[in-house]
Amino acid sequence: MARTLASTLGLTVTAARVLVGRGQTESEAVRRFLDPRLADLTPPSSMKDRAEAVSRIARAVRAKERICVFGDYDADGVTSAALLTDVLETLGGTVTALFADRFAGGYGLSDPALARVFDTGASLLVTCDCGSGDQLRLVEARRRGMDVVVIDHHQVPSEELAAVAFLNPHRPDCAFPYKGFASVGLAFSVAAGVRAELGRDLDLRPWLDLVAIGTIADVAPLDGDNRALVRAGLAVLGKPSRPGVQALIALAKSTGPITGEDVAYRVGPRMNAPGRLGKADPAYRLLRARSAEEATSLAIEVDTLCTERKAIDRAMLAEALVLLEDPELARLPVIVVGKQGWHPGVVGIVAGRLTSRFGKPSVVVALNGATGRGSARGPGGVSLYDALTRCKEVLVGYGGHHAAAGVHLESEKLGVFRERFAEACEALGWRATGPRIPVADACLDEADAPRDVLRDFERFEPCGASNVAPLVVLDGAEVHDAREMRGGHLRFDATLGGHRLGCFGFDFGHRLADLGKRVQALGRLRHDTYRGGGAVEFRLEAIRTV
Repeated sequence: MARTLASTLGLTVTAARVLVGRGQTESEAVRRFLDPRLADLTPPSSMKDRAEAVSRIARAVRAKERICVFGDYDADGVTSAALLTDVLETLGGTVTALFADRFAGGYGLSDPALARVFDTGASLLVTCDCGSGDQLRLVEARRRGMDVVVIDHHQVPSEELAAVAFLNPHRPDCAFPYKGFASVGLAFSVAAGVRAELGRDLDLRPWLDLVAIGTIADVAPLDGDNRALVRAGLAVLGKPSRPGVQALIALAKSTGPITGEDVAYRVGPRMNAPGRLGKADPAYRLLRARSAEEATSLAIEVDTLCTERKAIDRAMLAEALVLLEDPELARLPVIVVGKQGWHPGVVGIVAGRLTSRFGKPSVVVALNGATGRGSARGPGGVSLYDALTRCKEVLVGYGGHHAAAGVHLESEKLGVFRERFAEACEALGWRATGPRIPVADACLDEADAPRDVLRDFERFEPCGASNVAPLVVLDGAEVHDAREMRGGHLRFDATLGGHRLGCFGFDFGHRLADLGKRVQALGRLRHDTYRGGGAVEFRLEAIRTV
């Protein structure tokens, strides 16, 4: 089947094997996957409350009402707010952008945040990546004569929101079939609707770079409509169009075509850093910078914050690992750790690292006196939101979705919460199995030149959630010129079927003495920036002598 598909579509056998292994066997469906088009986006007419949101925002633009766009402090919230503010101003709107403050009110439309919104004098508030859980503040806004449009993708509340429009594909009454949008994708759809409502001829494709950044950074699924939007957005990112993004890419030292991995590991963390350590405003100003000088200055500020964040999360992870040496904690099917003085802006990152290392749902709590705020991350197989719902009696508050969530609790109840969270996850069917072992998508066919396979794999982009970059095996490859590099890394050349490619493994230097003449290696193909000249590198994930 793979060879037939390869012949029909002009693909390497290796790429065809990956597609078949992922259940994509029909040639026309594969063509749509490899070449997603904006023209194939799902028509938005069935999206609940989209028409109401578009109408109210367009009316505000026409009447020169002051609009306040309020975003969450993470990359999705910041890109959503930047996109909507930029487009509305281009269409003639009067807009002020504000952001949640992790340290003055916390996530969402808190009481301090609402006070700041009122201070703008806006008559219309549009929330981005928050609002679903802020009913009390929405009621107060309505009482004060302010209309609210909520754009969000988090857990849908049971009560009807006090908003003129509530866009969230997860609403039970929303017939829009694609449910994977991050808030920035919803904001893009609203912007397109407002443009049409105002009868303006404005090309929105230049804003798709923001859609790509927010969607990937929020780990939204890269399938369906998201795939088409993000693919187009990555193409925009590859052009010198937005000074702030270009300055950030330059500082992140991304080379070659911009990929989903570049955004996930280089751009996204930098966009998130300001909101984690302080205020999100520098990230927003960076996205809207108009000159190269302004962009460079802001990019350096954001990059510095990201470096500071890395140092904090490394220190917190080390302390968390010490706590987990306690056998009573190690035996549990979940991880719940907390400590006085931990940084609340980094708990989510540390929780994610613990989940990756131990394969368990993890909650990391920054305790501050009598209370603590934490983040939960999961390996899949259990809904964190549902698990936290079963623990709500011992929590001050919680929110989020199946893969990521936040908690607010009393410090003295950390132990009780740990027990209840473990019970809740087990009741939902979770069983600890340890870290997930990567499974290869295919063996590299000896007849395929690695460069041709990589060319095909680039058509799989954007890769990330729900569409991971292909993982392949070199089976019986011959090893040449193996050596340990400075820093404890391993580098060697491998020959398979007459094709030679460089192999590199982070922290694999200790395996040098174990290497035989032939190996079976698991890894990913990528451009070899070490050698350049179009060379292909095999980035190791596992290796053994055969």
